[in-house]
Amino acid sequence: MSFLETIGGLALALLGAGLAVGMSCVGSAKGTGIAGEAGTGLLSEDPSKSGKVMVLQLLPGTQGLYGMVVWFFALTKIGIMGGTAPSTVAEGMNVFVACLPMAIGGLLSAIAQGRVAAGSINILAKKPDDWSKGLILCGIVEFYAILSLLASMLMLLRL
Repeated sequence: MSFLETIGGLALALLGAGLAVGMSCVGSAKGTGIAGEAGTGLLSEDPSKSGKVMVLQLLPGTQGLYGMVVWFFALTKIGIMGGTAPSTVAEGMNVFVACLPMAIGGLLSAIAQGRVAAGSINILAKKPDDWSKGLILCGIVEFYAILSLLASMLMLLRL
């Protein structure tokens, strides 16, 4: 048995798990940063809106949490936290591919949600009574992050 056959499956599975959490967290950092930049401008003018600004800034951070959930389940699947390690490259590739929806969906939806949250903060600044409309717009983007989580989880649980 070659070196690649010996550790290749585990390496691929670990790479997938790492990408799920890493890319989701990068997206969340970028998204919360975008929203935070918009929030600082508003808070410098009206600090009384800090609670609503924090809610809007927090939303793009959920993708990082979803990535952590996929990471945890993937590590459990590959034997790091119980379970059995992949014995073939094909088994490792299955885990890798199962992690991709969360990795890609988490990255892109968090950034998109950060942009929507920044726009929602502008709504809060100009029409404070309508800020919940911006919150709903953020929730629509969140739906796609949840679909990414669901896709990865269903694939991991079926392996």
